[in-house]
Amino acid sequence: MGKIRITVVQRELYPDLVEAYGSPSMKEKGLPRCQTFEDGQVFEIEGSLVMPEGFCSWAWADLQRDFAMMLFGPPDYWKDQPFLVCCTDGFRPVVFRIDHISSETEKERV
Repeated sequence: MGKIRITVVQRELYPDLVEAYGSPSMKEKGLPRCQTFEDGQVFEIEGSLVMPEGFCSWAWADLQRDFAMMLFGPPDYWKDQPFLVCCTDGFRPVVFRIDHISSETEKERV
């Protein structure tokens, strides 16, 4: 069975896009960076695609295919290096790092 680690790398905010394309209430209230995640937050999935507790359901829907690919058989060139993906929020996307965790990697960490 596969295992992956999902790390929140960075939460972005594009105020210029909010100003140009956001709703009047977004501009009025000010849109914050994503408040669901924290930079550096880590989630792990092992063996199945069950959304981890505390994970944003919108981001999960955006990235589930990438998680599945890494969990159930990443291409050889991605097994030993991280894969960066982000959710599709155009105003404030969150960048995630996905690492495939092999039994060898786990042994190295101990």
